[in-house]
Amino acid sequence: MWASKGGISMSDKKIGFVGYGAMAVPMGENLKKAGYDVVAFTPSGKAAGKPSNVPMLSSPREVAENVDVIILCVPDDNAENKTLNGENGLLAGLRKGQLILDTSTVSPPQADHLAKIAHEHGVDVLDTPMSGSTPESERGELIMLAGGTDAVLERARPILDIVGRITIHTGPAGSAARFKLVVNGVMGATLNIVAEGLAYGLSEGLDRDMLFNALQELAVISPHHKRKLKMAHNKSFPSQFPTRLMNKDMGLLLDAGRKTGVDMSGMAVAAQKLARSNLSHRDEDYSALFAQMEADVANAPS
Repeated sequence: MWASKGGISMSDKKIGFVGYGAMAVPMGENLKKAGYDVVAFTPSGKAAGKPSNVPMLSSPREVAENVDVIILCVPDDNAENKTLNGENGLLAGLRKGQLILDTSTVSPPQADHLAKIAHEHGVDVLDTPMSGSTPESERGELIMLAGGTDAVLERARPILDIVGRITIHTGPAGSAARFKLVVNGVMGATLNIVAEGLAYGLSEGLDRDMLFNALQELAVISPHHKRKLKMAHNKSFPSQFPTRLMNKDMGLLLDAGRKTGVDMSGMAVAAQKLARSNLSHRDEDYSALFAQMEADVANAPS
């Protein structure tokens, strides 16, 4: 289940990103430093953030025609299907024997669909969503989740070892996409609980600095949420994980849960809070939920 770092093999030397945003750019830079040839495609023709020396190609098809390994890193099901289909889509350029790593957070049916069509094209595939934000991506310390066969995981391991600090083999194809929804659901729901506690403290007149500083010292607050609390304390929410994507992921989780009949009442409440926060803080980090709830307290009738 747990795949530790191993030796680096360069048999899959040419890597192409489809989607080269805030998470993908650091991954690409780390792969280049390790000696891989990296190219990318984005609809805008540009990499996210700072200028990149990675060549930008004209279409997903051109990426597929020029690489050994394709890394998908797109926002949602719709974006993924747009990159796959059409005259200039990825499927039009695939060759037997290639490898697809899908680092996107997509719905379970979408992950299953990609696995099916990859198999039909004679292409290896892993759903490999990641746990972590831009700081972990920059340091090559993401936790990579991998759904697929043992053989394909071993093929992908050299790449996963560069972009992440550990890989968790979650099971067959599609399992990592499902587990990623578990991870993000827990993140979103527990952040909401911390935000509710903070809002109560503020409503009772507790000192703001004391609240934020004291919560940083408590074991009940995870290291991840301590980082989010620092953002809230400073009233600054640089987009390590934008609200719009967390909002999307909570929707995917609740939809999947309805299909299996699982009661996720707590997740549903958090999803509603994040949906409201999304109206004002769409492109800020999802921890801007703290700002939303702090504003509610400040504007509450006395």
